[in-house]
Amino acid sequence: MKHHFITAVSLTLACAYPVQAQQATTGIDRAQFDTTVRIQDDFNQHISGTWLKKTEIPADKSSWGAFQALHELTQPQLRSIVEAAAKNPGKAGSEAQKIGDLYASFMDDKLRTTLGIKALQKELTRITALNDKKQIPALIAHFNEIGVNAPYELQIHQDAKDATKYIADIGQSGLGLPDRDYYLKDDDAKLKDVRLKYQAHIETMLTKLGDKNAAQSAKDILVLETELARVQWTKVENRDPVKTYNQVELSKLDTLMPGYDWKSYLSATGIGNKVPYLVISQPSYLTGLNTILAATPLTTWKTYFTWQLLSTGAPYLSQDWVDARFAFTGTVLRGVPQNLPDWQRAMRLENGALGEALGKLYVEQFFPAESKIRMEKLVANLLLAFKQGIDSLEWMTPATKKEAQAKLATFTPKIGYPKKWRDYSGLQIRRDDLIGNVMRANAFEHQRNVRKLGKPVDRDEWMMTPQTVNAYYNPELNEIVFPAVILQPPFFDPKAEDAVNYGAIGAVIGHEISHGFDDQGSQYDGLGNLRDWWTKEDHQRFAAKTGALVKQFEAYSPVPGFHVNGELTLGENIADTSGLAVARKAYHLSLGGKPAPVMDGLTADQRLYIGWGQVWRSKMREAQTIVQIKSDPHSPAEFRILGTLVNQADFYRAFDIKPGDKMYVAPEQRVIIW
Repeated sequence: MKHHFITAVSLTLACAYPVQAQQATTGIDRAQFDTTVRIQDDFNQHISGTWLKKTEIPADKSSWGAFQALHELTQPQLRSIVEAAAKNPGKAGSEAQKIGDLYASFMDDKLRTTLGIKALQKELTRITALNDKKQIPALIAHFNEIGVNAPYELQIHQDAKDATKYIADIGQSGLGLPDRDYYLKDDDAKLKDVRLKYQAHIETMLTKLGDKNAAQSAKDILVLETELARVQWTKVENRDPVKTYNQVELSKLDTLMPGYDWKSYLSATGIGNKVPYLVISQPSYLTGLNTILAATPLTTWKTYFTWQLLSTGAPYLSQDWVDARFAFTGTVLRGVPQNLPDWQRAMRLENGALGEALGKLYVEQFFPAESKIRMEKLVANLLLAFKQGIDSLEWMTPATKKEAQAKLATFTPKIGYPKKWRDYSGLQIRRDDLIGNVMRANAFEHQRNVRKLGKPVDRDEWMMTPQTVNAYYNPELNEIVFPAVILQPPFFDPKAEDAVNYGAIGAVIGHEISHGFDDQGSQYDGLGNLRDWWTKEDHQRFAAKTGALVKQFEAYSPVPGFHVNGELTLGENIADTSGLAVARKAYHLSLGGKPAPVMDGLTADQRLYIGWGQVWRSKMREAQTIVQIKSDPHSPAEFRILGTLVNQADFYRAFDIKPGDKMYVAPEQRVIIW
């Protein structure tokens, strides 16, 4: 991606070209450049300084950047589909009827106001009826089914030790705050403040419900959640796919939680004896939970479950409940002053409940076939670049290179939309029952997954809808997936020349492919089985490189007192660093031996790196940044840009970066994995 040199002077002069002419040919938005800052000193500020100065985060958003802008652009398109279905729902039981009636049920403010908290009465009565802790397992099973937060959650997915079948997985859950640190860090003023406001929020919600002892109830709930947080595994520990894979035979579950009624739980979830064992992600957590269960009075558990139901259900109740919940989850927790308009919150529900039904209509109306064809070529070039790159890796032994090539050969790219669409015929949606629709949709998805047990793995299934602005790698299926909606500007611009597209969507493709070889994905083979196919020497060399990457990112502090967690973000940082490097290789392979063109005063490599910077330019509220640092495996966008670029040897050549420049990192300190 970079052969030629460019000085700050020539880049500044090039900025004199008309903006629209630049966009039509290169896909680069020069209007956002800040030429008072040398690109060699701060790449992000140079290419996005004007954007950063003039851009205000919308009042109903916690951050703003390419992902959010593309999501916002897509919403009116989806709204047009949904509102058409709401006006003309068609035949009862059809997908159009369900899409339209779900939207209508959300938008019926009058009915929501009339019902108020009564919409949750059936579930509240279920909790009130608890008269013995032995009934808690069945209640948790019910909460797992209808989508209410509970002390642990159930997932059905491919068995990581046998890629031919599905298995049930139990994992820790049950907290109302984003991470255990919010409960346990007493020396952090910001986290402590959020914790105190969380307790006040619980009290407010329980008071609205009519709890005369709401203050004490809120205190008891916070104490209980703190105890749960204390025995939970950290997010770094949960990144280890080997440590979190613990087979426990159904007959031996009692050894983890003596006296706990697992039979009742399994029966209520629909699992029964469909599997010989469960995978327990955090065994010590369940043991700790059992101790907490015994030590905590039933009355506290009942208020805890009531609180979790309120918190989950409030967005679908009358406006006073919606506002009360948002005051904390939106404003306090994420710094967002204003909630989304009703129609956008309705679209969020549509995407969750009927995502593929809506996605099918979206693809038919808004996804051009030529975008998929061009994307397939980009993916093929990225895979070829990875194939060639494996053989040149200095840190990987020959035996492991052979295994890596075998894994790469079995990668499955999925582009745009699934081969077969999900069947929603078993889901009932009523125009006059919003809460019921939400819970039935969650139960439908739960039951759909439970029915997978005992059946062959469906390797055609998608985990994202076509209208999701994202992409993913799934190690269990060894697949890279790119939904239709991301295949448009600024990630993929069919009108732009190739260099900027390789820096944008090409690096996204490379990012996802490289997840197959990061510190997590590399533990799976080409079939999706957890299997160590590396030599001891490979592990040692890789650990040395990744250890340096951890230290690099831990030096970044987007909010005073809060540093990026280098271990939590390691996989994503590996994927960014590797993906961009391989995207450059793929671009030059695509030229077929021809010289890379200079356009508008910029070399191809320069345009490629600017393309990378453009898609990751972003602004985020401080509170949301803290949430991301504590709970998200992705580094804040600014450091995804800068931290990735300083590890690219060709980046230095592209912009003639030398010792003394602020972007300069000595060669021996750069982390080069691919």
